[in-house]
Amino acid sequence: MTPLDSFLYLDRLSRVTRTRRPSPQTVAVLSALAADPSTWRYGYELGQEVGLKAGSLYPILIRLGDRGLLEATWETEPPAGRPPRHLYRLTAEGARLAEEVRAPVTPATPARRRGGELRGAW
Repeated sequence: MTPLDSFLYLDRLSRVTRTRRPSPQTVAVLSALAADPSTWRYGYELGQEVGLKAGSLYPILIRLGDRGLLEATWETEPPAGRPPRHLYRLTAEGARLAEEVRAPVTPATPARRRGGELRGAW
């Protein structure tokens, strides 16, 4: 494979778009941000709300930003004694995706055995 062939192959791959549904964790982040899309939110607050640790949350935020679904900026006037926070909010495209992937709420049903009785945990 020549360098030109490699470049053409990589260029073709860069134009591939994904059509699969985002992960449940990504949907949770999108939903939390979509609750008030014009408000800037910081990562720690989002992580607490959706129950994700930093190692899961920040890669999701970075991916959403790279795809143009999220705006990110630094806090301009942090309180004295605290470093500035990185703030996030949905773009119009991100808000559309959040609405699109929002799962309908359905009540959970208990698991049943073939005989009809409820299964116990033990």
